[in-house]
Amino acid sequence: MNVTVFCSAFDLDERYTGPAREFARLLGERGHTLVWGGSHAGLMGLVADEAKAVGGKLVGVSVELLAHKTYQGADELVMTRDLAERKAVLLARADAIVVLVGGLGTLDEVTEVVELKKHGLHIKPVVLLDTEGFYQGLRTQLDRMEAEGFLPKPLDQLVRFAQDPAEALALLEG
Repeated sequence: MNVTVFCSAFDLDERYTGPAREFARLLGERGHTLVWGGSHAGLMGLVADEAKAVGGKLVGVSVELLAHKTYQGADELVMTRDLAERKAVLLARADAIVVLVGGLGTLDEVTEVVELKKHGLHIKPVVLLDTEGFYQGLRTQLDRMEAEGFLPKPLDQLVRFAQDPAEALALLEG
């Protein structure tokens, strides 16, 4: 299975890197392909290193703007013109999407794939790994949207939340 992972390109504390490493390790050990932003920087590079170390296949999708940060050990590297094209390719190459901790770019990516799913433009599972309660604020907002009639489908049909890496992978494989 091709699993697109959205995550930070920053160096982060062990409380975030530990679960990301574990998820990447599980992904690679189970024979899945990591599809990610193609960067060697921060959490992106760490996830790629970990998946590769256990035999996982890597497909990086980078953007010309960030060409200087591309991961050199990918099995395949796709270069895109801009961030919009990059998001489209990341979604097109995915059988499933997992969102690790990240900043504004990650938030942009997850809201776009959930919006596209809401409109029926894909049916791929989307799982947020809620490390250290990182996505609790987003979950609260999404729960409110569901409760107040802003979502056309139940929230758990659009996105699922996992508390640990094993649960995240189980939600994809189940």
